[in-house]
Amino acid sequence: MLTGIALGSNLGDRLQHLRQAHDELAARHGVVRCSRVYETEPVGCAPGTPAYLNAVVEFDYDGQPDVLLEELQAIEARMGRPSRHPRNAPRTIDLDLLYQGSLILQNSALVIPHPQLHLRRFVLAPLCDIRPDLILPGLQETAAELLSKLPPLPQAAVFSGTIGDPVVPK
Repeated sequence: MLTGIALGSNLGDRLQHLRQAHDELAARHGVVRCSRVYETEPVGCAPGTPAYLNAVVEFDYDGQPDVLLEELQAIEARMGRPSRHPRNAPRTIDLDLLYQGSLILQNSALVIPHPQLHLRRFVLAPLCDIRPDLILPGLQETAAELLSKLPPLPQAAVFSGTIGDPVVPK
């Protein structure tokens, strides 16, 4: 199943953190698609929080979502993100499981598709680089349609660096 992961970093060498996470995922799963990198102002964070770099990758994954979640959390831990942290605290890396094919799941550890995905420009913009026509399970509109309904974020910009070979649909 095609599975989408959001990558974000706002501490240290942000671009290198995204690259490292991308490379770990690619080594395990062979990343199929990779968005451009976007620099965005933090949303819901304390004043003075550094800007984020964000991207989305997609790959084929047929395993259990809880196993993938554990893998993402292990990558975060190896990259210096503490397992316990305040909500919306700055981080070296943040890896969010966005969707896994047509799966709809809700339990105490995981909600798929990601419950805030359709409200987050910093996720939808890179997602639209690779899957603008994606209709998430439980929703009626494409990622591009959802993005068009959101107000622009201040200072949102495509960053000049890349984390992998961007695969942009034609």
